[in-house]
Amino acid sequence: MGEALRLADVARQAGDVPVGAVVVMGGRIVGRGFNRVEVLQDATAHAELVAMAEARSTLRTKILSGCDLYVTLEPCAMCAGAIIWNRIGRIVIGAMDPKAGACGSVMHIPAHPAMNHRPVCQHGLMEDACEGLLKRFFNDLRCQP
Repeated sequence: MGEALRLADVARQAGDVPVGAVVVMGGRIVGRGFNRVEVLQDATAHAELVAMAEARSTLRTKILSGCDLYVTLEPCAMCAGAIIWNRIGRIVIGAMDPKAGACGSVMHIPAHPAMNHRPVCQHGLMEDACEGLLKRFFNDLRCQP
């Protein structure tokens, strides 16, 4: 999660919402990503999707069985769906998202009985640091003239 937090800060410095993600297999990071939505003007450029794309490229595979995803903010519905399709085994989440979270907050897509793959979701790893980075970012945004 430490590397995901570092990547979230890269997003913040670029003017994007500070969310970072890493894909880990066998204790080794195989994919990294941070939000690039504002920079690329692409609503799909979420940290999780970027990290999973890099992991697929690194591993030269279309699915990520045996991998874990560490992300600083609870994935949205789009990312939760992509996580399922990529067959990620476990999602480790820093901060929950009570407005748009789809891994336990607003809804819980990975646990839906209709899904043919159900990754395990764990919440709260380095939660204070993850929440703090987001709160500072949005507070700074509100304080800008």
